[in-house]
Amino acid sequence: MNLASDQSDLVVARPEGLYCPPGDFYIDPWRPVERAVVTHAHSDHARFGHRHYLASEAGAGVLLSRLPGISLQTLPYGETLAIGDTTVSLHPAGHVLGSSQVRIEHAGRVWVASGDYKLDPDPTCDAFEPVRCDTFITESTFGLPIYRWDEPRTLFEGVDAWWRHNASEGRASVLFCYSFGKAQRVLASVDAGIGPIFCHGAVEPLNRAYREAGVRLPPVRPVSEIAVKDKAMFREALIVAPPSAQGSTWLKRFGDYSDAFASGWMRLRGARRRRGVDRGFVLSDHADWPGLQTAIQATGAQRVIVTHGSVEPMVRWLREQGLEAGAFETQYGDDTVEADAAGADEAASTVAVEANAP
Repeated sequence: MNLASDQSDLVVARPEGLYCPPGDFYIDPWRPVERAVVTHAHSDHARFGHRHYLASEAGAGVLLSRLPGISLQTLPYGETLAIGDTTVSLHPAGHVLGSSQVRIEHAGRVWVASGDYKLDPDPTCDAFEPVRCDTFITESTFGLPIYRWDEPRTLFEGVDAWWRHNASEGRASVLFCYSFGKAQRVLASVDAGIGPIFCHGAVEPLNRAYREAGVRLPPVRPVSEIAVKDKAMFREALIVAPPSAQGSTWLKRFGDYSDAFASGWMRLRGARRRRGVDRGFVLSDHADWPGLQTAIQATGAQRVIVTHGSVEPMVRWLREQGLEAGAFETQYGDDTVEADAAGADEAASTVAVEANAP
């Protein structure tokens, strides 16, 4: 299924990552290179070791908080930059703060590498912008028909109702979600009037980077500010924590609590059951199956290359639409927590069963 490289291709797959020959740069490379264009700061896309980095101006703060000391050049969305023989611009991907699609123009041809993206509205980042192109490089994290997201408003009404019910009974509400992107989206979208909000220590540095970028978040206190024995402080609280905190002794400080997990994988009943939480909220920072189709069609691309996720089903669907389609083998999504895939391996084993369930 992997595409054979052509000398005219603007992007090819190399052992270091996705390489643009006429521009002599890489997009989200996983091995050290001279020049890297980084779509966003999740660690499967942004790694230490490159000599020069280019990323969106909007994402500079969070990228530097994760990769301090790098040589970083930034570019405002939509502004062009000549790199080698190419003209490059970055465009909003709607995934997380600063996430970008990379538009490459050379000799009258346009390619777009999307990185990760979503189409749902998100108050913490710029909305996805369709970019017309000849060839579109897309993710397919949730590239199966079973993955369809509810409207964000409906989803967060459910989160608020769960939190409000727990608070009325003097019970803490612990919500597990990825600390970069998902946590900030949750904080910006819940009803902060229900009760106090606390965060795990892994979340607060990212909150700070978002606030410094101008994103409005409600007042949040680190859990570490509260004495371990003072459980009363959490009886009406929402506590946002990374998945790594689940099952740890850290949770004992909250006394009686209800827990929930926020992920696109919660669409699968089996995934929620295996996580062992009271509630599962279907919330993803990736496009669902209809969103992937809409985004791809909006580009007008006649050739589509799939990088990671449900690659084979997406390539098959694209070919059924009369498009030229194939795949690049990449290392994106290898860090399952980074890629919104906490529980991905568990979920994958249930897809076939639940896709055919009544």
